[in-house]
Parts: sequence; C-alpha cells; structure tokens
Amino acid sequence: EPTVVNVWASWCGPCRLEHPELMRLAEMGVTVHGLNYKDGGAGARGFLEELGDPYAKVGVDQTGRAGIEWGVYGVPETFVVTGDGRIAYKHVGPIQNDDLEVKLLPALRAAGWDG
Repeated sequence: EPTVVNVWASWCGPCRLEHPELMRLAEMGVTVHGLNYKDGGAGARGFLEELGDPYAKVGVDQTGRAGIEWGVYGVPETFVVTGDGRIAYKHVGPIQNDDLEVKLLPALRAAGWDG
C-alpha cells in the first residue's frame, strides 16, 4: 500500500496552512508519516496537539541530514511512496487549493492506492 511522507516543522507557516489537507488524507484512510525537520520536541508536540495529528508515525530530523537524503529543499514537502519504497511523486510547498484532488490523490492512485 502506498504511503505519504510529509516533511514539516512547527515553526513553518506554510506547514500550518497545509495541515488540514493532511488531516483529510488521514481521514480518507491514507497512511501519512511525518518527518519533523529541524524542530524541537516541545514545538512539534504543541503543533500536533493544537492542529491534530494525521501521522501514523513521526520521525525526527533535528540536523536536517534525513532531509538531505530525501532531497528536501525546504518545508513543507510531501512525497507519495509506493509499497516497495519508491518515491512516485514529490510535492514541493504546501498542499493547498486543489493540490490534493489534482496532484496527490491521482499520484496515490497511480501508486496503487484504492481509496
């Protein structure tokens, strides 16, 4: 089953903007994993307590090294990952307007999601 990996930070204004879209994805049954980027634990926990937690799991990238390995330019960035671990789609910037319907959901379906 494909998953979504979202790179985010509590200090990131655009991350706050896209957060409702991530909540929608999770409500639709998509597995969403978070990578908390160069952030403090208290800030990240507060962000999720305030806005809701769409993530099945959250990894922490305090140094930014994992972000470099993923090819992250900045936050937020969102990836659709196939069941065999291949990056099928990369979305740079916040998910907003019709990005969910026009970009992410078609990429998930192309990757094998049947939701």
